Amino acid sequence: MTTLRIGSGAGYSGDRIEPAVELAEKGGISYLVFECLAERTIAIAQQARLADPEAGFDPLLVDRMRAVLPACRKNGIRIVSNMGAANPEAAARAVLGVAEELGLGGLRVAAVSGDEIRAALVAGGHPLSETGRPAAELGEALVSANAYLGAGPIVEALEAGADVVLTGRVADPSLFLAPMIHEFGWAMDDWERLGRGTILGHLLECAGQVTGGYFADPGIKDVPGLARLGFPIAEIDPDGNGTITKVDGSGGTVTTATVKEQLLYEVHDPAAYLTPDVTADFTGLRVTREGPDRVRIEGGTGRERPATLKASVGYAAGWRGEGQISYAGPNARARAELAREIVRERFALIGLEAEELRFDLMGIDSILAGMSPPGEPAEVRLRVAGRCASAAEAKRIGNEVEALYTNGPASGGGATKSTGRIIAMLSALVPRAAASPRMTMVTR
Repeated sequence: MTTLRIGSGAGYSGDRIEPAVELAEKGGISYLVFECLAERTIAIAQQARLADPEAGFDPLLVDRMRAVLPACRKNGIRIVSNMGAANPEAAARAVLGVAEELGLGGLRVAAVSGDEIRAALVAGGHPLSETGRPAAELGEALVSANAYLGAGPIVEALEAGADVVLTGRVADPSLFLAPMIHEFGWAMDDWERLGRGTILGHLLECAGQVTGGYFADPGIKDVPGLARLGFPIAEIDPDGNGTITKVDGSGGTVTTATVKEQLLYEVHDPAAYLTPDVTADFTGLRVTREGPDRVRIEGGTGRERPATLKASVGYAAGWRGEGQISYAGPNARARAELAREIVRERFALIGLEAEELRFDLMGIDSILAGMSPPGEPAEVRLRVAGRCASAAEAKRIGNEVEALYTNGPASGGGATKSTGRIIAMLSALVPRAAASPRMTMVTR
């Protein structure tokens, strides 16, 4: 293969499905990659699997596969995704069920697992990066520990003939790097090419961000057609250099600016972008415009991969209680401020036990406190949120906000309240031996 075309079908779990269908039907791609796993997502998925052994994979998996499988089968496109989350094998069975429903026989689906390392993390006494304390000290609050795997087991699945590969926790760019390794026959210690391929994977991993989503700022950075934003395609050569583009006629834009913004997204050190596969180096990169919606990426490199793997560690951190209510019209800000003080005082009167509390006037001080322009706003929404040890205590927060309807300032409206479990995240560095990656070809 002289040029490999990979499309990015999703940049997060709840991403739009239509751009992925467009890529499958019109993108001329060989691979469609869905990156759908965030740090907290997998901890929540682990909880779902505890409640149901056939749950714990991405909630949109079935809908996505139902939408793209017909075009992918017709056009010979292989799918790679971390939508397996906490249960890749159950996810694979679900995809086979969709294929059966659609009459698409002969689909080969592989599951990549082995990223769950909770037992190894505790037994090894490995410290948490943020606290320096052993993970074992979390006790029963420890929900999950998942190491970031690399491209290796995905490559194994592709070499075994898988049409669809579903993984758990895998480093985002590794999902895209694996097809490059497989198609071009790169060695797993070809650090220079692996570094370049990882850079392209990093550019693709957030899907629409590199084609103008998240980039747009009206009047400053205008982007056309955002309502039907097209997702990116990388055209990659055997040395790992490539061009970022999108389907002709789709919305959005690919420019040197959109590429450079995504290039620096979530990057700690451009000279040492650490992944399970390679330490990528962006510093010598050349980003040049080839034509409309075509940007060439060249000159990246890489060196030996880190000796450790990063792990995301999820733990139960109590319960969130929240309430909101709006005030509008003359004197709205003063009424919202009074409502805030009433709730604050009522919490003291009822003896609310909360570890953290926030009182925000949305649009005034919820993000940039003290920086709002002078003047009377037409409307203000009060948001009160807190973290409590129990669900019963957390519910009291929303109840007091809702009570402002008849026990607070005039004309409060649109009150809402909610309670939910809090899953917080920490991280750890573990020896590679702590994880045991494995690939399984799954049947129904």
